[in-house]
Amino acid sequence: MFDAATTALLRVVLDEVCGSVSQREIGPRSHVASKILEGATRWEVSQDELPEAGRDALWRAPTMWR
Repeated sequence: MFDAATTALLRVVLDEVCGSVSQREIGPRSHVASKILEGATRWEVSQDELPEAGRDALWRAPTMWR
């Protein structure tokens, strides 16, 4: 699907966006990851916009996850 460099970039963005979210909180991390992947797969956002897309996804995550 993605080359190694893109996969590494997506992981860095996820870790950056979810820095304040515990590794054990699978729900919000999965939600953010899916939105980042969705944007990257459809190329709806540029590489520079991926962190903002991730932060937006975290902000819009269901409140039970926050």
